[in-house]
Amino acid sequence: MTAENRNKIKIKFIVSYDGTDYCGWQKQNHGHVKSVAYVLEKALSSILNEEIGLYASGRTDAGVHAANQVCHFETTKPESFFTNIDFAWAVNSKLPASIVIKDIWRAPGEFHSTISSEYKTYRYIVYNSDRPSVFLSRYAHWIRNAIDVDYLNSLSAMLIGTHDFKSFQSVGSEVPHTVRTIYRAQWLKTKKNTLEFRITGSGFLKQMVRNIVGTQLFLERTKEDPKSFAQIIAAKDRQQAKAPAPPQGLYLWKVYYPKNLESQCRLLKKIRPSQ
Repeated sequence: MTAENRNKIKIKFIVSYDGTDYCGWQKQNHGHVKSVAYVLEKALSSILNEEIGLYASGRTDAGVHAANQVCHFETTKPESFFTNIDFAWAVNSKLPASIVIKDIWRAPGEFHSTISSEYKTYRYIVYNSDRPSVFLSRYAHWIRNAIDVDYLNSLSAMLIGTHDFKSFQSVGSEVPHTVRTIYRAQWLKTKKNTLEFRITGSGFLKQMVRNIVGTQLFLERTKEDPKSFAQIIAAKDRQQAKAPAPPQGLYLWKVYYPKNLESQCRLLKKIRPSQ
């Protein structure tokens, strides 16, 4: 370890973003369409006056949103730098309205936003009404026909537990295996015309949640025997599942870390002089 690395501190922060106008979280070659990570790194580097490399709890695809994405970076700036200014406000002033840093922490050296994550919750929002909502077109998937929530929950119950979810893995991401554990999966009617699919698991494959939602909604629409969903899971074949649900309904909702690591993260706020 170099002297420079020994002098660096680790900063954790939570960021929300509207993913509509981005090519996803990860920096990619998409020409004029920027990634969320690229925009954040540029703003952070400007404020800190040094090159910043970001790590996040996981990637989100183009058009997918995050309510509480967890990130970290390392910097040579001392902790006092972050308490002498309102750092989140300073960075937000360099960001578009579609990206907002909420809070920042001094994290211990062993914390890693990607590797330390224990499990995550995603939500998928469906607007179920005769007419689409102009205000929700960026933030929910509109479905006109009435949806049988009980039917969808009969399918979701089959997701609970540890399974091989290869049938719901889209191409484009190398992983050692496709086995994941799902702790919760449930459809809820949250408002008069709004449904939410909430799923919590140890990890998720590329487009796994959207593929699950798209398959469930297809089976509900075509009134398939619920057993067909179990057969799709057991097949371990992406060709057996249906098309993914569109991205605008999906939100990375919350990321969970070990309590011993969370307790070592110290919230950084600007120190106000005593009156």
